[in-house]
Amino acid sequence: MKRNFNKFLLLWAGELISSVGGGLSAFGLGVYVFNMTGRAADMALVTLIAFLPGLLFGVPAGVLADRYDRRLLMMTGDGLSAMGIVFILICMINGGATLLQICIGVGISSVFSALLEPSFRATITDLLTKEEYSKASGLVSLAGSARYLLSPVIAGALLTVSDIRLLLIIDICTFFVTIVAAAFVRKNMTVMKTEIKGTFMENMKDGWDALSANRGVLLLVAVSSLITMFMGMFQILAEPMILSFSDAKTLGISETICASGMLVSALVIGVKGIKSRFVKNMSLSLMLMGVFMAGFALTNNITFICSSGFMFFACLPVANNCLDYLARTNIPDRLQGRAWGMIGFLSQLGYVAAYAVSGISADAIGEMTGAGVGRGAAAVIRIAGICLAASALCIPMAKSVRKLEACRA
Repeated sequence: MKRNFNKFLLLWAGELISSVGGGLSAFGLGVYVFNMTGRAADMALVTLIAFLPGLLFGVPAGVLADRYDRRLLMMTGDGLSAMGIVFILICMINGGATLLQICIGVGISSVFSALLEPSFRATITDLLTKEEYSKASGLVSLAGSARYLLSPVIAGALLTVSDIRLLLIIDICTFFVTIVAAAFVRKNMTVMKTEIKGTFMENMKDGWDALSANRGVLLLVAVSSLITMFMGMFQILAEPMILSFSDAKTLGISETICASGMLVSALVIGVKGIKSRFVKNMSLSLMLMGVFMAGFALTNNITFICSSGFMFFACLPVANNCLDYLARTNIPDRLQGRAWGMIGFLSQLGYVAAYAVSGISADAIGEMTGAGVGRGAAAVIRIAGICLAASALCIPMAKSVRKLEACRA
């Protein structure tokens, strides 16, 4: 099984590099749009357009992950998603991209990227034993954190000597790394083929049935949707808050310092894993995340902002690890792809609400108070942090969630 873990590490390395590239584009486009319009709502719109197609197509992608070669789907999704970034780059070269053109490009990229996540998650189950899930989850969190840890400081530095076109070119190049890694794992992996009966729509319903059959898993997904709404507000409004009193280079350094908290805890989890008390650890980490989120928006002091952000991100891998483990070990292996597609859809509905209202709310509060969009964004972040902390305290009260630690698929 060590050989399989090495294959996972190769696949993970490809995702890590791709995550850095995607983070470069996301950072650069966020700064570009804010400098062009000066509105948090426009930044939120771009994020929503980039996010929504992946959400809507995530469930069908989960069905595809159980019906077809998961590694091939990863290669296809990553390769075709590059077209959206290429489109934006061409617009930039021809004189600058409009807000509409950016939305079209990130939307195209998101549609094809939807193929990636369920297949990647299900491939982890294909490769590893249950004892290795926790370590793998920590490393997956680390790969996801790269877009916050490495990308901002790299992008901020590059923007001082070049422009956003360089960031987009680098991102396009990273797609090929992921494709090569997935191709190698696919070539050297024996896949147990399972005949999946029923129509495509019936298979999609199987994903829902896998969740609804376990009340604890379903409740956990519902809670995570609420949590992602508060976290989405933080994600989209942190950048305009800092940019309102600083520049892109400072923003990049600040985001990297904050995200380094995720690096520390993800590395610890990747080495040791979490052995027990998943529900309590999840609740505590989410509560602390809410507290530090509120602290992040208390002042314009960059040192205090970075300290609060560091602690927020340090708690995030713990929460993600516990959520991942409790869901993964309570879902039958044969339904993993369909289940993760449905989990991704339901749990991330909160992001849609956050992206839809956070920018508008920040702009409105800034105009009403006369303090500007930066302080309006800070007010929304504080409210979201308080709500996140309160929601986290309710999780251990649910008996069906507590039972997930005693039950295994």
